[in-house]
Amino acid sequence: MTQSTEFDYNAVDREQWLHMYEQMCKIRSFEENANELYFSRKMPGLTHLYIGEEAIAVGVCEALRREDYITSTHRGHGHCVAKGASLDRMFAELLGKEAGYCRGKGGSMHIADQDTGNLGANAIVGGSAGIATGAGMSIKMRGTDQVAICFFGDGALGQGLLYETMNMAQLWKLPVIYVCENNLYNEYTHNRETAAGSLKARAEAFGIHAEEVNGQDVRAVYATMLRLVERSRQGEGPAFLLCQTYRFLGHHVGDVNREYYRSKEEETLWKTERDPLKNLAAWMIEAGLAEATIFGQIEEDVQAEVAAAVEFALNAPFPNVSEVTENVYA
Repeated sequence: MTQSTEFDYNAVDREQWLHMYEQMCKIRSFEENANELYFSRKMPGLTHLYIGEEAIAVGVCEALRREDYITSTHRGHGHCVAKGASLDRMFAELLGKEAGYCRGKGGSMHIADQDTGNLGANAIVGGSAGIATGAGMSIKMRGTDQVAICFFGDGALGQGLLYETMNMAQLWKLPVIYVCENNLYNEYTHNRETAAGSLKARAEAFGIHAEEVNGQDVRAVYATMLRLVERSRQGEGPAFLLCQTYRFLGHHVGDVNREYYRSKEEETLWKTERDPLKNLAAWMIEAGLAEATIFGQIEEDVQAEVAAAVEFALNAPFPNVSEVTENVYA
């Protein structure tokens, strides 16, 4: 069911492409700094970096409105940033500070931001499928034209909850778009050893409209999502988008020696030839939409913004111990 409808990339305003580049740059810089906070022992616990996958979060969220919903994963910082979260409050959450989105109680894998429609990250693989589908049911019952996006990795295709909720979404024609970020590895195991058959066909078995896209090309992700979002807004039911991507670093920040499960040559190929930031910049330069110098300026501005956000989080106070039982659920 992959569509071949041509999309005129030149019809998109130059400033919007530059905005997408800036958003991807913010995600990468955020993650690089999160990595540094871990290795400098300033951040408690582990975090799972989104470096290499930036085009998916940005391409998807650029096609959404602020009031649309997303649910996220343990590798969710990119989704948060792309949906409009504040970098300083995100870093504060990572460091367990009161100024964080969950007042420091959620940490890296549980950031939520209701104001931007982010219903939260989830450390359980596939755990947000029910939340996103429930949001889709809420949309339909309230009669709005919002959509709900469920981000998940290829590992979630081994979770029964995902299939149960996709089945309900199709039966009830809910406005949910399931976005599978296939970065090839379930932690340390290639998915060819864990997932039989076609990944896209799993959604098609329910009659769900399914498409596949190069997840390293923000233009392709954005163009496809515009179409899928519109069909859901029009009441045509759920969709499934399989995005082919790759995490440039380890499963988590402590996974530094990866040669026992994937080669350096493979990593180098993706980093040098399939980097979503480089891909967009190269296309814009070749198309005459931007000079090469503008990307360096964007990166410099973003790095300054991220540095200020880190400084804010480091200096922010921890929550008072009296809050330990407040705003927690079991």
